[in-house]
Amino acid sequence: MATATLHHALGSLSIHTSHSNSKYETRMSNFSAKMVYKGVAVDLALVSRGNHRFGSRKLGAIHASTSNSSVIDPVQLPSNGTSSEPRKKSNESALILIRHGESLWNEKNLFTGCVDVPLTQKGVEEAIEAGKRISNIPIDMIYTSVLIRAQMTAMLAMTQHRRKKVPIILHNESEQAQQWSQIYSEETNKQSIPVVTAWQLNERMYGELQGLNKQETADRFGHEKVHEWRRSYDIPPPNGESLEMCAERAVAYFREQIEPQLLTGKNVMIAAHGNSLRSIIMYLDKLTSQEVISLELSTGIPMLYIFKEGKFIRRGSPIGPSEAGVYAYTKRLAQYRQKLDDMIQ
Repeated sequence: MATATLHHALGSLSIHTSHSNSKYETRMSNFSAKMVYKGVAVDLALVSRGNHRFGSRKLGAIHASTSNSSVIDPVQLPSNGTSSEPRKKSNESALILIRHGESLWNEKNLFTGCVDVPLTQKGVEEAIEAGKRISNIPIDMIYTSVLIRAQMTAMLAMTQHRRKKVPIILHNESEQAQQWSQIYSEETNKQSIPVVTAWQLNERMYGELQGLNKQETADRFGHEKVHEWRRSYDIPPPNGESLEMCAERAVAYFREQIEPQLLTGKNVMIAAHGNSLRSIIMYLDKLTSQEVISLELSTGIPMLYIFKEGKFIRRGSPIGPSEAGVYAYTKRLAQYRQKLDDMIQ
């Protein structure tokens, strides 16, 4: 196993995806993102992972490489280059999952699904509190759904991070969008974190239930039928998605786009939704379809996983109330926190 010390390692990320169906029509062009890692000693080794029960529907391909440069450029023109280097993994990286804070339709007890609804004041406060709980955890990349409640949660949480880096949403919908969002200051780039938005991380689509009051819907269709739509694994609501269908897209995206970032040593935060995150947790914790339907995630409560030696180790409960309980620090995270303390002194 080779050992490398990355003082100002430059990560180059290139993603290309294309997907369409009757409910969603999305085209994502190539984009490129670079970020800096500060003085972290890591062990690198070759690794390969086998197939998982969810299958591997191809949503895209990803290539990552490193070079010895201190220049960072989170947003740049598309790159069609590919890398022939074998995929490498760090000895350890952090994965943070956060369900968005309370939304306006959560407050009104309405089925929200893929309707784009912002946070309430309580949701804003939950996102800020979540940020305080992860303020000592390294974050190199952020993934969110395309829905505003998840993006607000990620942005508000990052205002509390002690590293004070600014999240920058990557716009790759057109060449003009990429050019217009270009950053021309190296120093500003060093203080930025790339944010990738993906519809695959959206809440599951509730079909004809979206916008209906949950209690009134139960009174109309019967509590048993509505409970079946909400909590079964493979039974969708009328013209909507089941949890199984949501898991197919969310887990495929995680495996194809996010897991490779963890393999290269990047620390990742995902701000998403109850069902898309339940799907990912099902994959991480190897839960059965019966176990996952009983999993409840509170709004605005972060959850930490450590990715080490090709395995995900859960370090915090979705409902853990304290930093000590949720973030039992590994040696590497403790060292990172000490570096933050030294920077502020």
